[in-house]
Amino acid sequence: MFDIVITYDKGKGQEKINCPGKTATIGKSRDNLVQIRGWRIAHSHAVLEQTEKGIYIEDRSDGSGVLVNGNKVTRYGPLRSADVINIAAYELQVGISNQDQPKKTPPSVTKPIPSAPGSAPSVEPAVSTPGVEAKVTPVKLEAESFEDMSMQTMIGNVHTFTAAQGEGIEQAQQAQKYMWRNRLHQEVLRMMDLRRTDIGSMDEAQLRSNIEGLIEEALKALDSQIPDDINRDRLKSDVLNEAVGLGPLEELLADEAVTEIMVNGFDDIYVERSGNLTKSHVSFSSDEAVMSAIERIVTPLGRRIDESSPLVDARLKDGSRVNAIIPPLALKGPCLTIRKFSKEKLTYKDVLRFKSANEAMVSFMETAVVQRCNVVISGGTGSGKTTLLNILSNFIPHEERVVTVEDAAELQLNQPNLVSLESRPPNVEGKGAVPIRELVKNCLRMRPDRIVVGECRGGEALDMLQAMNTGHDGSLTTAHANTPRDLIARLEVMVMMSGMDLPVKAIREQVASAVDIVVQQTRFSDGSRRITHISEVTGVEGDIVQLNDIFLYKQKGFDENGKVTGAFFATGQVPQLYQDLRERGIDVDMSIFGD
Repeated sequence: MFDIVITYDKGKGQEKINCPGKTATIGKSRDNLVQIRGWRIAHSHAVLEQTEKGIYIEDRSDGSGVLVNGNKVTRYGPLRSADVINIAAYELQVGISNQDQPKKTPPSVTKPIPSAPGSAPSVEPAVSTPGVEAKVTPVKLEAESFEDMSMQTMIGNVHTFTAAQGEGIEQAQQAQKYMWRNRLHQEVLRMMDLRRTDIGSMDEAQLRSNIEGLIEEALKALDSQIPDDINRDRLKSDVLNEAVGLGPLEELLADEAVTEIMVNGFDDIYVERSGNLTKSHVSFSSDEAVMSAIERIVTPLGRRIDESSPLVDARLKDGSRVNAIIPPLALKGPCLTIRKFSKEKLTYKDVLRFKSANEAMVSFMETAVVQRCNVVISGGTGSGKTTLLNILSNFIPHEERVVTVEDAAELQLNQPNLVSLESRPPNVEGKGAVPIRELVKNCLRMRPDRIVVGECRGGEALDMLQAMNTGHDGSLTTAHANTPRDLIARLEVMVMMSGMDLPVKAIREQVASAVDIVVQQTRFSDGSRRITHISEVTGVEGDIVQLNDIFLYKQKGFDENGKVTGAFFATGQVPQLYQDLRERGIDVDMSIFGD
């Protein structure tokens, strides 16, 4: 065990790293203990090795060179604490850990390291206390010259945890676990490469079994080197999940309380529980591990993600929605967002249980769907539009034929006569794309009783409105808008995006004749989701599409727990739908519209 002190930026910056073993590699690849950047630095530039005689340094740069006290060396040692090692723009000094440190000195504080423009912010200053051993993971130093030099410390590539006191020691232990997880993972990959394992011919169960065997074998080989305080079973499970699953996300996906997972960086993961965001304790080992998880999601779906196509929408096997975006668009590394769907199919009873609506509102929505009203669900991001669409689809009679159209299939309809269509992105050559608009046009030829479009975002809104106006009553869709009035304006804009040069009056008449009911879903500050408006589109007066609010939700304040309080109420307006039904002799409950 020995210490390495790195000085950079013409002596203005310094960082002390403790090597927990007897060797420390230096270079710009991710598997080095000390990761430094620069055009003159090789992937594996040098190695420090502690022997019985002392610490030696060996040049592995294939020509870039290592200097000791100004002289180029191939192998040099034993090193003294006063010897200065130069690698490109960095100066390094090494010594036996704590050997020359006085027993009674105040704690020394390393200066905070400034970040270069566009780089991730530096961590807090690391405090080292005499007598306390510092354990860290690989450190990444980036520099092209003294002027633009910056350093980022990381868990397994981005954060360095220096053990000082209390929490610092716990962080160092956690960092050590990540280091061994990386080490074991790399060993498994090396074994697969040596044995030329053909994973392409294996199904999921065979691959998992094969990898599990390799992990057991690698774990036995490294067992004597792994510290006793590291749980072998947990280490094995973590490496297996990262090799064939979604890594640390497997734990979050199994947690039913988690509704959304947001990976901002490989070590920066947030989750949503009960509508509230909190930072998760789990972490990937590196950006490459996040990329591997993303590729395992999108590849089976026939989609791709790379520098030429750096963002993608996809889904998991259970229907959960996935969005991924990678560099160069994502500056901090690959980002992944997973919106989980409930394993149990929700029904209108759950709407009542979560107090998202009252019984009168649910009864009205059921009647509207059964009687083939065209319904648009409006709301903001994360307000629960798709979930409500799934619930309303339960009211569609089972003898009807339903065709769904989506960007990434996530609807979970249970009608027996169901056809699900999914759009397709362009291939590597930029060809072969099939947008939602083409699918909406095509489904008109499939003899649907109902058309359900997952979400209208652009020109497909025109085709959806035309379908609603040409005999496909009872169709459902969703759109982003903050109020029913905003939805009408959004539909006008989306129709204009179709490229058809239509006058605004014609568009508004099309919207008014196509859409019957607008259901507004809202997510409140406490994370609760409620239906705040159920409005009927009554026609066009002048140049304005008329809306008639039937049910509303009014917020009254907050309770002692910070939860939103309020009440649902009927406005007293009776929708034209119910008047028509009563005139046709159909028995309907008019009492639900009482004030």
